[in-house]
Amino acid sequence: MTGVGRTFLLLLLVLLLGGVIFLATWDAPPPQRQIEFTVPDDKLPR
Repeated sequence: MTGVGRTFLLLLLVLLLGGVIFLATWDAPPPQRQIEFTVPDDKLPR
């Protein structure tokens, strides 16, 4: 593997790992409003 390919692979791995760590530690805010809707009877299994 060439130096450029190895560098690209390392960069990709660092970005992927950083994204996983960010999503695992991010405290996402909950929705601010309640959502309610009616499901028609024909959409439900019998």
